[in-house]
Amino acid sequence: MPEGAQDGGGMLTSRFLMGRHREDLSEHELEALERAVGSVTTYAAREELVHHGTEIHHSMLLVEGFVCRYMDGLDGHRQLVALHVPGDFVDLHGFPLKRLDHDIASLTEVKVANFPHPDLSRLIVQHPNLGRMLWFSTLLDAAMHREWIFRLGRLGAIGRVAHFFAEVGRRLQMVGLSDGSLFPLPLHQSDLAEACGITTVHVNRVLRDLRERKVVNFKAGEVVVHDILALHALAEFDDRYLYPSAATQPEAKEKRRHP
Repeated sequence: MPEGAQDGGGMLTSRFLMGRHREDLSEHELEALERAVGSVTTYAAREELVHHGTEIHHSMLLVEGFVCRYMDGLDGHRQLVALHVPGDFVDLHGFPLKRLDHDIASLTEVKVANFPHPDLSRLIVQHPNLGRMLWFSTLLDAAMHREWIFRLGRLGAIGRVAHFFAEVGRRLQMVGLSDGSLFPLPLHQSDLAEACGITTVHVNRVLRDLRERKVVNFKAGEVVVHDILALHALAEFDDRYLYPSAATQPEAKEKRRHP
């Protein structure tokens, strides 16, 4: 077991699929996943982790911090195509692909657990159910990508920002890092602009609008949700695409889309 790994809740992999059917993995499988960690790496904020086109030989599980996937246009403008929170594999799809078609960078200081691809191969052969759950985690990424396409293609600026807050808040809640109304989001307004496909000036106006409506306040790297139902209505947010475990579902939920 690598340095930094601990038993129980202190394991490096303790947030993997938390709130998303982690209970379908046996203790033996969870221990095998933890043992497969080859090393632990810490990166500073705003540091490139993987460059597109580079051959990769390990996949990273995010333990602490926030990571983004992004693509640069010819005009130099960046588009975020995914945001990762603790418990996410950020490049597990690179295991079969070997190279990525986009870049990965830290948004904050981050800690990642590295899984060498030969060890992942053995893990999947020795633990087929764990292999299926690793596949499930990549399918979750695909589901979120589809939702981001919906957000960018069908929602206006306020809906896009509201959806981003709603999704990140729900995902952090699922891994025990939010109570549903307050969560850390140490991003710049320019990051929000790049995730939502709008300008930084427009983001500033949207944040003011959300604040004046008493829906959400985003300040100093922290999101405070004052009216969750209003936030979800603006975002047309329905968390079923995140495939939460039944045990993590709030007692009363109002579905806003996909009846």
